[in-house]
Amino acid sequence: MKKIAVFASGSGTNFQAIADAASKGDLQAEIVLFVCDRPGAYSIERAQNEQIPQFVFIAKDYAGKAEYEKVILQKLKESGAEFVILAGYMRLIGPTLLKEYEGRIINIHPSLLPAFPGKDAIGQALASHVKVSGVTVHFVDEGMDTGPIIAQQSVDIDEGETRESLQKKIHEVEHMLYPQVLQNLFCAKM
Repeated sequence: MKKIAVFASGSGTNFQAIADAASKGDLQAEIVLFVCDRPGAYSIERAQNEQIPQFVFIAKDYAGKAEYEKVILQKLKESGAEFVILAGYMRLIGPTLLKEYEGRIINIHPSLLPAFPGKDAIGQALASHVKVSGVTVHFVDEGMDTGPIIAQQSVDIDEGETRESLQKKIHEVEHMLYPQVLQNLFCAKM
């Protein structure tokens, strides 16, 4: 069973999907640490409900990215986390964590990368009038959503699609795909 840390910034629906899959035995992983950069985020309550140790911080309370990442790295080491799983974490990972967890930081993104990287991928897809978007699970590197792709799944964009309806469809795919891809990855690395 792999020990993982999950990072989130918002409501934590992907965190919950991972936690649920782990508790059902569909994902052979134990979440040993939850990291959040927004003290008011609902994902914190989700982690509390799952009784997972948390580290919550405010980036501007530190001199820079390297400073808060050193603290995160210490928490990761203390927890024994083998992988870092980004689940709606809205910060770029810096060299401090990339060096220590090279090839072991995974992210999920709501588009078929390389299309629509960065923030508001759903809005970008709708504004571009594409017929298909999707979900990408990828390894994290120093760029924004530029790491090697592990898996992708497409999501059709219907005529008259709204941000809310597309987001719902993408979340449904994310919540199924992410735990499945992580399980496959962990099995391959055992």
